[in-house]
Amino acid sequence: MHDVIDLAFRLYELILVVRVILSWVQIQSRHPLVTFVYSVTEPLLAPIRKLLPTDKIGIDLSPLILLFLLEMLKKYLLF
Repeated sequence: MHDVIDLAFRLYELILVVRVILSWVQIQSRHPLVTFVYSVTEPLLAPIRKLLPTDKIGIDLSPLILLFLLEMLKKYLLF
């Protein structure tokens, strides 16, 4: 069970990193991979993004915060 939970978190973290990279490059948003990445990550990023004042700093820190929160949750679950 430990390995399954760890693998699930690692896969989601990888998808989140792909999301960040996709935000840096111009890519067709209708591509199935892009659609999948956004549909998997947006439900967790949107609430964090609402709490952050992105207009003042001009950068979206929600993926970084989500990675931190996921790491904390993973450590808690696997302790």
